[in-house]
Amino acid sequence: MKVNTTIKLNVPFIKKLSNTAVIALEQTAEALHTEVVQAQVIPRNTGALQNEKMFVDTSESKSGKVTIVHEGPYARRLYFHPEYNFQTGENPNAKGLWYEDWQEGGEYGDFCKNTYEKFYRRLADL
Repeated sequence: MKVNTTIKLNVPFIKKLSNTAVIALEQTAEALHTEVVQAQVIPRNTGALQNEKMFVDTSESKSGKVTIVHEGPYARRLYFHPEYNFQTGENPNAKGLWYEDWQEGGEYGDFCKNTYEKFYRRLADL
């Protein structure tokens, strides 16, 4: 018995889904950025680390990578030293390792996955 099969790919739709994945990734990063700022966990003295020195870098989003960047020589030092006694006047929840709650195993560990899925489904009309 011989079986013939014909497969037709809907290339425009596949391209739309690929573009949708990139847009959903960028929007997810922006949503995480907003979520972290609103959680008031970033150490804040002048506000620079949380405001003008914090941004989402989407330059590699087509490769599946986005980065939330904190510029400034002190950002790394503050992030990786949770033992510091952070001022909590401006951000009452200020701490080091301020992204840990949104990482796997953290209180909001499923935030990025769920947010990406929501954006992707909405943008792709699924």
